[in-house]
Amino acid sequence: MKKLAILLLLICFFISCESKKELELQNREKAVILKEEEFKKKEADYKTLLLMRDSLAALKNTINDNSDLIKRWPEFLKGFWNSKTLCRESNCNQYVIGDQRNESWEFVSDSTGIYTNVLNNKKLVRVFKAKYIEDKIMLEFTSDSISKNRVKMNVVLDDIKENIIKGTQTITGQDNCTARFSVELTLAKK
Repeated sequence: MKKLAILLLLICFFISCESKKELELQNREKAVILKEEEFKKKEADYKTLLLMRDSLAALKNTINDNSDLIKRWPEFLKGFWNSKTLCRESNCNQYVIGDQRNESWEFVSDSTGIYTNVLNNKKLVRVFKAKYIEDKIMLEFTSDSISKNRVKMNVVLDDIKENIIKGTQTITGQDNCTARFSVELTLAKK
């Protein structure tokens, strides 16, 4: 009987030890799960920070790329210029070599950027979007989708002096024909 009591006591002792070990093991598992969750949160924060860093770097590169881009026309360019365009080459039906056009161009700017208005007989004909980079003026115009004749015009003015500006205008028609014009602008008398 004494042996039976000792045996029962030993069994209870082993059972209580095992439940302590099992409880410790469960507590350790919970701690590991909590640490894994914390690690996942930190990893998500890290990935967010990497994305932010990359977007800031891209923005910085964009700003640096556009640092030469001028948002306002220099004073000597502002105002009206008389234009003379002369067709130099063409494979379009609308434009013949030797065609000459005289219009008035106005270099304007506002809070959205710089533009060049083209007027014919004091009526606005088109508005070019403009870029002025390193002593070169680049103008671009695309007719809207409801226009009868769809055209795209690009002008590069790369010979800029105080009272005269020269360059080239390229017109691409809806049937992919192209016409090239020489452009000469002279400052209009005020």
